[in-house]
Amino acid sequence: MTNQVTIRPDRELTVDEVRDWLVGKIAHRLGVPADQVNVDQYFDEFDLDSTEALVLSGELENWLGFELETTALWYHPTINELANYIVEKQRDAAK
Repeated sequence: MTNQVTIRPDRELTVDEVRDWLVGKIAHRLGVPADQVNVDQYFDEFDLDSTEALVLSGELENWLGFELETTALWYHPTINELANYIVEKQRDAAK
């Protein structure tokens, strides 16, 4: 993966959209309702194995339309933090 960001051509995402996408995917993988996913819980506390985490990361990049740094989940370890980071990264790249 590269550090370069390619912006989605259609529009800028909101924090709520990114957060909702992440919550939905994690809830599905865990087999729980979305309202049971704590957006301030650390990703490693969701008990996703490494394969599931890689699949989630790939799906996220496909949905976003750009690659994230390999360290993004390490430095932004909760749904809230990652959603905010993604939107900020997208805005910075659009400037």
